[in-house]
Amino acid sequence: MMSRGRGRLGLLTAAAVLLGLAAAGCATGKTDARPPSVPADAGALRGFYEQRITWKACDSGFECGRVKVPLDYAHPGGDTITLAVMRKPAADRRQRIGSLLLNPGGPGGSGVDFARVSGEVLTDRLRARYDIVGFDPRGVGKSAAIRCAPDAGAGVYGRQARNPRARAEPTASEVADELKKFGAGCRAQSGELLAHVSTVEAAKDMDVLRGVLGDARLHYLGFSYGTQLGAVYAELFPARVGRLVLDSAVDPRAWPTDASIVQARGFEVALDSFLADCAQRSDCALGTDPAAARRRLVGLLEHIDRRPLPGEGAQTLDKETAIGLIGGALYDKRAWPLLRTALQQAMSGKGAAMLQLADSSHGADDNSAEAMQSIICLDGPPSLTSADQVEARLPAFREAAPVFGEMLAWTELRCAYWPVKPTGRPHAITARGAAPILVVGNLRDPATPYAWAERLAGQLSSGVLLTHDGDGHGAYDKRGNACVNDAVDTYLIEGRPPVNGTRCG
Repeated sequence: MMSRGRGRLGLLTAAAVLLGLAAAGCATGKTDARPPSVPADAGALRGFYEQRITWKACDSGFECGRVKVPLDYAHPGGDTITLAVMRKPAADRRQRIGSLLLNPGGPGGSGVDFARVSGEVLTDRLRARYDIVGFDPRGVGKSAAIRCAPDAGAGVYGRQARNPRARAEPTASEVADELKKFGAGCRAQSGELLAHVSTVEAAKDMDVLRGVLGDARLHYLGFSYGTQLGAVYAELFPARVGRLVLDSAVDPRAWPTDASIVQARGFEVALDSFLADCAQRSDCALGTDPAAARRRLVGLLEHIDRRPLPGEGAQTLDKETAIGLIGGALYDKRAWPLLRTALQQAMSGKGAAMLQLADSSHGADDNSAEAMQSIICLDGPPSLTSADQVEARLPAFREAAPVFGEMLAWTELRCAYWPVKPTGRPHAITARGAAPILVVGNLRDPATPYAWAERLAGQLSSGVLLTHDGDGHGAYDKRGNACVNDAVDTYLIEGRPPVNGTRCG
């Protein structure tokens, strides 16, 4: 759904490539000299907070290790799982502030992967002052990964997005059967873990990690779904909130039950911005008028629906794949030239360039789709439970989002047949008593609409809103807007948030 890492990901996919944690170089490990920070009320969890990480060199100045946490926090004396952690020590050891935990979003995004490529996103100023720490949340990547049937894989979201009423698509009963089969395969492969990968449990894991790293308070930078994880942490542990930045925010009152229609509107806003930009370019095959360009794009998609375009070899480009790839390209304005080229070729009857927009970085061990499904379905009850209910809501989705609405409407069925009951529900998060929390929003963010940033900042008792008048998914980026970067860095390094309501152009 929402993620940020090496490149921007497609409309319905989740994480960057999983690069592994095998130690390279030093065969022996080291433990931190700093003592853990154990809360006074740790109780039966004290042993988890007091553990020491054995760090091993793993890649170009990074260190890798593992942290043990309870499978079920209600029974801390029972089974345990381990979390994969990667760290890049602060470049300026004399002025080190502490650890900065990262989450790229998803849910299902690998924080280990994100840490590995964090030099492409975080400024040198920030990396000098913090140990940069990425971890795979429970159920993800190298941290007790959720596994499903071998033939399910990342295709589950594509299957859920199908409209069973459309030409050559499966019937509604076949979609239901497929989702039931997928859920049963996840339960069979993952066992009790499937009931213990909620955002609340991941937030509790973050507090254990904070303590083990020796930080009295949590310093954190989360993108997209990572803002939900950060907000839940603040709700659970307001007194342990240090400097939290929540970029491309999720509204906890909408997550995950009421997210799709709002997200569909966000993609339409981003599409209009792309079309307005395209209309000013000489290589825009859709013409020089944005309204006419939208009509031509809709016409192209209808043509592709009737007759899919040929790609390389046996590949073909169908309508829903095209919509998903267009949505993925809207995540990053730097991908817009590629999208213009792809649309130009599609207008001439060729689908290869559009298909090449697909993110091909996912490794064979990537379980981001399985993890995404599992976390979403634990975090809230299913919004819709039958194809008839989806059909009834289609007019509202089409009105809200003429291009993206119908496809996203069908994803509302994703949790209808999930074998584990939800443990969470959408609700407002205030985190009363927390230190200032910086919420950042792009005005034309496709995946997490700006309204969500406004709502999250308004809910949090100490929320501070920073607005970027920009495009794409996420605002903070060393190659991006200097005003945003300076405001975020100043807050994280000096503890001074910008004035609430600050805008960056």
